[in-house]
Amino acid sequence: MRLRALLENEALGLRLLGGDDELDRAVRGVMTTDLRDPSRYLSGGELVLTGLAWRHAPEDSESFVRILARAGVTGLAAGEAELGAVPEDLVAACGRHRMPLFAVNEAVAFATITEYVVRRVSGERAGDLAAVVDRHRRLMTSGPAGGGPEVVLDLLGSDLDLRAWLLSPTGRRIAGPGDVAGSPAPSAAVRSALATEHLAAGRAGRRAPCRVTAGGTVYSLFPVGPADPAAAGEGGDPREAVLSGWLLAVEADAADWPAERLDLLQGVTQLIAVERDRGDAARAVRRRLAQEVLELVRAGAAPAEVAARLRVAAPVLLPGPGTAPHWQIVVARVDEGRETAGDPAADETSGPLARALLEEILIDPAAGGAEPGDRIAVAHAGGEAIALVPLSALPPTGDTPATEESLHADALLAAVREPLSAGLGDDGRLTIGVSAAVSSAEGLRGALEEARHARRVAAARPGRVCAAGHHELASHVLLLPFVPDDVRRAFTARLLDPLREYDRRHRAELIPTLEAFLDSDGSWTRCATRLHLHVNTLRYRVGRIEQLTGRDLSRLEDKLDFFLALRMS
Repeated sequence: MRLRALLENEALGLRLLGGDDELDRAVRGVMTTDLRDPSRYLSGGELVLTGLAWRHAPEDSESFVRILARAGVTGLAAGEAELGAVPEDLVAACGRHRMPLFAVNEAVAFATITEYVVRRVSGERAGDLAAVVDRHRRLMTSGPAGGGPEVVLDLLGSDLDLRAWLLSPTGRRIAGPGDVAGSPAPSAAVRSALATEHLAAGRAGRRAPCRVTAGGTVYSLFPVGPADPAAAGEGGDPREAVLSGWLLAVEADAADWPAERLDLLQGVTQLIAVERDRGDAARAVRRRLAQEVLELVRAGAAPAEVAARLRVAAPVLLPGPGTAPHWQIVVARVDEGRETAGDPAADETSGPLARALLEEILIDPAAGGAEPGDRIAVAHAGGEAIALVPLSALPPTGDTPATEESLHADALLAAVREPLSAGLGDDGRLTIGVSAAVSSAEGLRGALEEARHARRVAAARPGRVCAAGHHELASHVLLLPFVPDDVRRAFTARLLDPLREYDRRHRAELIPTLEAFLDSDGSWTRCATRLHLHVNTLRYRVGRIEQLTGRDLSRLEDKLDFFLALRMS
C-alpha cells in the first residue's frame, strides 16, 4: 500500500503535516513505539506510530527522526493525546529528513490504524505471493522441479512473514527454517505432538486447518495430500491417505484468516504435493527391485538366482561401491484389531498401507530430506510389507557380519509410536518384526521367516504399534504369546490369585515382593536393599507367599512357575 491510502480512508482521521511529495512511498509494515532509539526493531518500510513519550526537550525530535530516516522508515504518525498537538520541532525535523508526518487525533486508537495497515499489506502480499506460487506450479508441472519444498517455504517466510515446516506423518522434519534468534524451530517433541494431532484430526474428519498449541506456540496444520488422487490408489484403504500424508505446520493461528489467505495456503500444499509425487515416482524403482528379489526369496528360488538379482539391484540399494552386501529383513503388517492373514480383501488394502508406514519408519535419519534412505527398498505381498535393508557393515569377522549398523526393533519405533497410534485409532494395529543380519543370498530365506516369526511375537503384545526383534526368538517370550488364553488365565490364577487377595485385604505387597525377589535371583540381601526392608521382614513375606501358594521359592521349578505366571499376567 501507499502512504496516500492513509489519507483516503476518512475513518482514520489522519492529518498530513508534511511530506506532500512523498505520499507514493510503499508501506510494508507498521510499528508502535515510544523508545528514543527503536532502530533495532526496524527493518525498513514501516509506518511508525508514536505517542511522543520519548520527547523531553525540542532537541529530542531531531535525534528521533534522524534514526527513523536512517532505518528506512516510510512515514511517521504522531498522536495528539499526550501533548495536545504535534510540536513544531518535530514537524521541522521531519521536513529536514524528508519524512512524511501525520497527526493522529486523540479519538483514534493506534490499534485501528495498525489493523488497517496490516490488512492492506497482508492482502497485497498474499496477492503477490499467489502469483509467484501459480507461476512456480506451472513451471513444476511442465518441466523440471522448481527447487523443492524449501523454495515454497522460503516464499511464505519472505512474502507473508509466516514460518512453516513440512513434516512427515511421524513428525520428521522434511523442510523448513532452522533456529533463529528468539524463535527456535520446533523441537522433536513438538513435531511429534503436531503429527499426533494431525493424524487424530484426519481420522476424525475435522476440517483443515487444525489449530494446535504445542510448546507454548500456536500452529495451524494443513494436510498435504497427493497431487494426483488416482495415482495414490483411490478406492483403497482410507487410512493410507491419513497415515502417509505430509502436513504443513504454520507458526500462526489461522482462525481469523481471510478466505484469500486460506486459499493461498491450500495452493501451497498442492504445490508441495507435486514435489512429493516426483519423489514417489523415483521411489518406484527401489520398490520394483525389492519386489523382484523378495518374490524369488518367497518362492524358494535357488540362492544363485537370488544372488544374481541382488547384483542387479546392488547399484541402487547398496550404500557405495565395494560395500559388503549385508542385509536385514523387516516385515510389517496392519491389522484391524485381529489377524487378517488370508483375507484377500483385507490384504489388498493393508499391504500398501503397511508399505507406506514401513518406508516412513525406515527413513535414514542421516538423509535429512523428503526421501527415504536410497538404500531401503520396500515391497508388499499378501498383506505384508517386506523391507530389504542393506547395512553399512564394518569389516566382518569370518562369516559374521558387523552388527554396529544393524536395525533394532525398539529403536525403530522410539519416535513414531505415539503419532502412528493416533493415526491407527481403535480399528488398527501395526506390528513389525526384524531379522538378524545376514551376509549372503543364502541367508535371505531364513531372515524372512525370522522376521515373520518376530512380527507374530509383536502381534501378541498389547498396544497399537509393536515390534519384536530376532533376539527375542531365543527367549521364553517366543513361547508365551502362543499359550492359549484359557490356559494362561488358569495358570496365573492358580498361582497369583491367593497373593492378590491377601494384598487386597492386608496391603501386604506380596506381589511386588515376589517380583523383586525373582529379579534379584533369589538374593535376600539384594532384594531387601531394593525394597528398603530388613532381611527378616523379607523372609516373613516370602514365607507368607509360600504358605499361601504351597510352593517353595528355594526350588528352581517353583521359581520358574512364578516367573512365567508374572510374565503372562
